[in-house]
Amino acid sequence: MTSPHDPQAKVYSHINGEGADVLNRLAVSELCKGWPVYRDASEWKNFRSLFCDDAYVWTTWSKRQTIDGFIEKSKEGKRNGDFIMHRECGTMVELNPSAQRAVGKMKATITQRFRIGGDDAMGIEPIVFDVDCDSRFHFFCFRNTDTDAWKVKYVKLTYDKDKLVPVDGKTVPSFTKDALDRYPDGYKYLGAAQSMLGHDVDVSLPTIQGPEGGSANQLWLDLYEKIGQWLDGADDVDLSTKQGHKDTNGKERKNGH
Repeated sequence: MTSPHDPQAKVYSHINGEGADVLNRLAVSELCKGWPVYRDASEWKNFRSLFCDDAYVWTTWSKRQTIDGFIEKSKEGKRNGDFIMHRECGTMVELNPSAQRAVGKMKATITQRFRIGGDDAMGIEPIVFDVDCDSRFHFFCFRNTDTDAWKVKYVKLTYDKDKLVPVDGKTVPSFTKDALDRYPDGYKYLGAAQSMLGHDVDVSLPTIQGPEGGSANQLWLDLYEKIGQWLDGADDVDLSTKQGHKDTNGKERKNGH
């Protein structure tokens, strides 16, 4: 269930406007669309070109990573059989021309394929299934005045809801309540399935679902507060959270990610 609460305090340039604003929003939307197009196809040079030198990324399976660390972990995951795709469902951009800042908001479905069991020698078929997770990527972007190019500084997602999808149309595994309850509503099945692959899944990422029906998730509200700070020109914003504990970007504490 989603909250009726509007999480964004201010309205920025997001539709229409001067021609320069439209072109800048288009440039930022290209950065957003580059994630599903380039990462899914392992076009790493193109993918890396979306980001500035000191960019950071947060995902369920990777936790917080530098962009270069994220690319290396992505390559490692693919070598180990991780099969993660993204379906873009729509992208909008919030732009503050005076601060040369923007946040791209990309709705996307993360779809990951999993395989459990099976024994070819014994003639036992494996269970093959997908987990589809509806999410929203937030790309924190800035315009480099020296190069006149837009780049991504941070990427963090909100996870809305997920589900199991049988590849054969009928068979999915049954996760125990204990296995699912380790992860927040929004990515319970994704988290449980990714943990089977040995990933240390981040349990402190924002979801749209609050603890009670119709209530707003605090991490979701916190993320929107950071969006506002970024758009208004803050030099840096703190996006890391872990069980209520916040770390400074680029500096890990011993109990942070």
